[in-house]
Amino acid sequence: MKKVFLTGNEAIARGAYEYGVTFASAYPGTPSTEILENIAKYSEIYSEWAPNEKVALEAAAGASMAGARAIVSMKHVGLNVAADPLFTLAYTGVNGGLVIVSADDPGMHSSQNEQDNRNFAPFAKIPMLEPSDSQEAKDLVGEALKISEMFDTPVLFRTTTRISHSRGVVQIGERQQADIKPYEKNPEKFSMIPGFARKRRLILKERLKALEEYSEKFPYNRVEWGKSYEVGIITSGISYQYVKEVFGDEVSVLKLTMTFPLPKKLIAGFVSRVKEVYVVEELDPYLENQIRAMGFKVRGKELIPEIGELSAEIIREALKGEKVTPAFKQYTSVPPRPPVLCPGCPHRGVFYVLKKMKAVVTSDIGCYSLGVLPPLESIDSILCMGASISMGHGFKKAFEINGKDATVITVIGDSTFLHSGITSLMDAVYNRSNTINIIVDNSITAMTGHQHHPGTGYNIKAEPAPAVSIEAICRAIGVENVSVVDSYDLKAVKDAVKKALEYKEGPSVIITRRACALLKGKGPKGLYTISEEKCRRCRMCLRLGCPAIQVRGDVIFINPINCVGCAVCVQVCPFGAIEKAGDE
Repeated sequence: MKKVFLTGNEAIARGAYEYGVTFASAYPGTPSTEILENIAKYSEIYSEWAPNEKVALEAAAGASMAGARAIVSMKHVGLNVAADPLFTLAYTGVNGGLVIVSADDPGMHSSQNEQDNRNFAPFAKIPMLEPSDSQEAKDLVGEALKISEMFDTPVLFRTTTRISHSRGVVQIGERQQADIKPYEKNPEKFSMIPGFARKRRLILKERLKALEEYSEKFPYNRVEWGKSYEVGIITSGISYQYVKEVFGDEVSVLKLTMTFPLPKKLIAGFVSRVKEVYVVEELDPYLENQIRAMGFKVRGKELIPEIGELSAEIIREALKGEKVTPAFKQYTSVPPRPPVLCPGCPHRGVFYVLKKMKAVVTSDIGCYSLGVLPPLESIDSILCMGASISMGHGFKKAFEINGKDATVITVIGDSTFLHSGITSLMDAVYNRSNTINIIVDNSITAMTGHQHHPGTGYNIKAEPAPAVSIEAICRAIGVENVSVVDSYDLKAVKDAVKKALEYKEGPSVIITRRACALLKGKGPKGLYTISEEKCRRCRMCLRLGCPAIQVRGDVIFINPINCVGCAVCVQVCPFGAIEKAGDE
């Protein structure tokens, strides 16, 4: 057995390899993205980026039905998109094992909310596993596949940002080949018309009873008796690591890894042997509420914060003064760093133009979301993937109903448009909206780390693939006023918006196209500098918010280390003070 140093995401990918997964699908989303990227390195597993999480889960469900072991991964909000097939999959069950990885984001490091997806398990009535380190992240993939096939059910595999991205020592093994199970036609199992679904609902109930018994003997649910029986802590996932870091073996710990269904007998035995019981968990009082409902007296969210990510220090402070003594203290403080669009980002100029317009701008999820922050500050709303076009349409219609007019501009990225923006634009066409819809096409899924999508011309292995034409899609669903401009050309962007304002026959689409500046070989070239003689210190260039344009005292200059040569600042300077400094 070999030991390696892996992140949780890398470990999950390794688990998929070792335990015979044949099919893997995902849509990129932090903190889950690297799971499929690492799975794709194993030639034994077919892997693909899907247009969205719903499609990814449906494809994995089809592979499972065909008898293959399958895994699908997504960030927490992605499971909302995939909820439609998820809940019915609990009824149909599986053939080959099916694991659904949901990577939650406590603290909202890169997300629009911090929902607790543990609640999906009892809601959908499917078993759930939670690893607490990279070794468990790998091993539990095998356990999840075993449970899936043993109980004929999909399994929810819930991680969090710290599990996904923290590294740990992992003992790895060889691939255990899992044969494709034979497929037998069985409409009563896989075709959920009401008559069949009612029968499957009864099977689901019996399955849950069997899973409850299984959870009692599940080896990863375990009690770690400490030096004292005065205090017991019930915990799971990354919270377990924080508890051990703070208290060591000073307290007794019940570590829950199968967190739905919960092992009631195991919990009862633990609670009966300690005097005071605390539940330590991130976000919702998920464990606490269920344990209280069992009739056990525990303390939790009255002490432990319900909002944000936990840490050893937070737990130490929360339980200070209780009947528990920390083993040691470790305290670090990291200064905050506000997010900013990269130097040369093709979205910057678009938002610079939009800020000057008296328009309501509904935006979407992606790098361009940063257009809401100073100094660009040109966005009115950000809701969820694909919502910009729908919200813009609804806003415009609400004004029209009241006899008013509003200039409404929606902004959505190329990957997000293909994810869930197409149906939104279709709605705007069908209902005769007069919005201006800007698709900021940077030719990649940039914010999650440059993953390909159906419009880039490459698949997950960077092999050539058919490229979907965004402009052809727009025209096919009925948008007649479609234009394509260079994102770096501020005049072209401005003129396209003005032309769209004059069009009153339906929605307009402006595709602002320029590859992400960080794409190797695709970004602009050259450097620019500010002439001190010509510069009048008007600070117009600073309104772009480009990290390359910096101030030292009264001097405004372009840092050659950051400049990528996009020349957008040249178009902004009214005095011609920004000049070409040379090539890279």
